[in-house]
Amino acid sequence: MWGLPDEWYDYADEVRAGLSEDESYGQRDLLRDCDNAADDPSEFPGLPPCSYTQWLSEATLPSPVQVAEATWDFARNGYSGFTVWQHLWLSFSRLAKGLFWGVAIGVPIGLAMGLSSRWRGIFDPVVELLRPIPPLALIPLFIVWFGIGEEGKVNLLLFAAIWIMVIAARSGVLAVNTTKVHAAYSLGASKAQVLRHVILPNALPEIFTGLRVAIGVCWGTLVAAELLGASSGLGFTIFKARQFFLLDLMLSAVMLISILGVTMDVAMRMAEKRLIPWRGKG
Repeated sequence: MWGLPDEWYDYADEVRAGLSEDESYGQRDLLRDCDNAADDPSEFPGLPPCSYTQWLSEATLPSPVQVAEATWDFARNGYSGFTVWQHLWLSFSRLAKGLFWGVAIGVPIGLAMGLSSRWRGIFDPVVELLRPIPPLALIPLFIVWFGIGEEGKVNLLLFAAIWIMVIAARSGVLAVNTTKVHAAYSLGASKAQVLRHVILPNALPEIFTGLRVAIGVCWGTLVAAELLGASSGLGFTIFKARQFFLLDLMLSAVMLISILGVTMDVAMRMAEKRLIPWRGKG
């Protein structure tokens, strides 16, 4: 394993020199133990993480116990006039609205681009021009255009999701096996029937994959938007906690975002298995 630099031990000595005898925890010895534990953890089975033993101050790296206590207090008392459930719901509802409109607009455009070279020629330059723009770079403009209310956040999330869904739907259509399309036409199917029974079912796996990607991108965009212009939500909670150096509350809000994101992804996987049972079966 890797040894820790000597400078770290010198720094530990400097820190210890500024502490009283009672306050000094023996930073050099603890740091040496952490280093040795990395080489052979079996020699130090009872050595807790350095954040917990306070080699790293709890003021800069809260211990798991502190984060758990902050989460419990957040759940009981809320923060900034809102309960934890209100913060969760407001963030989730903003994400759901932006994602809904991103799917509702992006998927039809993507399907049109995949089905028609004419529509592809019309939309492709616009998509490729706007798709590389980071949504976070547009936050100041969206605040100017739409204000700091809900409209600006939803439109920003729409911008973040729409291009992902356009590309996913277009790729799904272009990946359809043409043999299946020709077989459907040879059996007398109309264009509408081919679209409904052949193209859409085969494009759905790509669309669901794009939706899962869009959810992750929208979460990052939403939190950033709430950092700059909101009075509620998990991103707002992180921003306000940072202002008052409440790192345990910050980590608690981050953990809640992670849990909610994982929950949504698991729900999407379950929906995908239920709605697209033919995926991966040719």
